[in-house]
Amino acid sequence: QVQLVESGGGSVQPGGSLRLSCATSSFTLDYYALGWFRQAPGKEREGISCMTGRETYYSESVKGRFTMSRDNRKKMVYLQMNSLKPEDTATYYCAADPMCPRPGTDVRKYPSADFGSWGRGTQVTVSS
Repeated sequence: QVQLVESGGGSVQPGGSLRLSCATSSFTLDYYALGWFRQAPGKEREGISCMTGRETYYSESVKGRFTMSRDNRKKMVYLQMNSLKPEDTATYYCAADPMCPRPGTDVRKYPSADFGSWGRGTQVTVSS
């Protein structure tokens, strides 16, 4: 079990930026895949991204606006969110698993059950 703690959420105006952080327990490069999910009020949880040591996959709704990265030395994973829209308002979660779902899978529809470790989430609100 990997411990995950998200931070960096808050309230921003449309077009603004936020950087989310996820502090993790120790992991080895390529041993764990790291993912980001979000859940808006009244909607199902959806996948945002998943990163292995070789590739990073993004949902179509965030591609070109969000960038995922990791720092294994600091045991951290990040989500840089630019050009934020009101529809990005949600609780954001980081997750970990030995690997990402099979390439070609719709990232937005990643099953939550495919990831064995989860943080508690951080709230992001985008409004004027």
